[in-house]
Amino acid sequence: MCDAPPMIDLQPLRDAVRQAGRLALAHWPGDGHAVRVWDKRPGDPVSDADLRVNDFLHEALSRVLPQAGWLSEESANDPAQRTGEWAWIVDPIDGTRDFVRGRAGWAVSVALVRSGELAAAVLEAPARGEHWWALAGAGAWRNDARLRVSGRPALSGARVPAADLARADGLFARVPQPNSIALRLGMVAAGEADLVATYRWGHVWDIAAATLLVREAGGMVADALGVPPDFRTADGRVFGVVASTPALLDPAVSHIAERARAALLGT
Repeated sequence: MCDAPPMIDLQPLRDAVRQAGRLALAHWPGDGHAVRVWDKRPGDPVSDADLRVNDFLHEALSRVLPQAGWLSEESANDPAQRTGEWAWIVDPIDGTRDFVRGRAGWAVSVALVRSGELAAAVLEAPARGEHWWALAGAGAWRNDARLRVSGRPALSGARVPAADLARADGLFARVPQPNSIALRLGMVAAGEADLVATYRWGHVWDIAAATLLVREAGGMVADALGVPPDFRTADGRVFGVVASTPALLDPAVSHIAERARAALLGT
């Protein structure tokens, strides 16, 4: 176990995210509950559980660190809220598609950022019985086990969470993929996958907490162009993510470079 530095009391954060996970589980169709679902945009579902968890976390985390700003997938984006030293970056339910289908590949994701740098992170995946947390400079954990990336040195044979693989990615080995991108990065942190690489626009709330898990487990995280994510962007957007063991980051960025450039030009 690890102790938080004086300015971060990690236990109230972990407790709040655990409670948020229990709230989400109380609405999860996988346990037989009914949930109302609609599209924010075509192909981008949200449920009433997302909003309930968002509201709960906004209130609970405001008590944990009242001076911190707020950036969440399910709240209006107000950059003025993030002009201070501290900010919360929240995805109330990452992996909503799995959540609403009654599958277990979703998680509550919360990161605390200080002056643009990741300071603490918690993922709660109650349908999987998993509680993940990390503290900058003090390691990353899942339940009672400290996390370490696999250390794989070469792209060939690297394990990638994926439903299927493109022909260009035939050198990889496919492993089961949760819908939650945060949990996929968590698999890298836990040594259960070696690489996650995407090249489409997303948001920092998708990856913030899991980025700290990977880094504290000895791995590396960049966007699809190989640039470290900026957690203080005005709109919260980030172009893809590459998370891997240290030796794989640059080769993975090179491997997807042509497709990433084409995707970027097409936006």
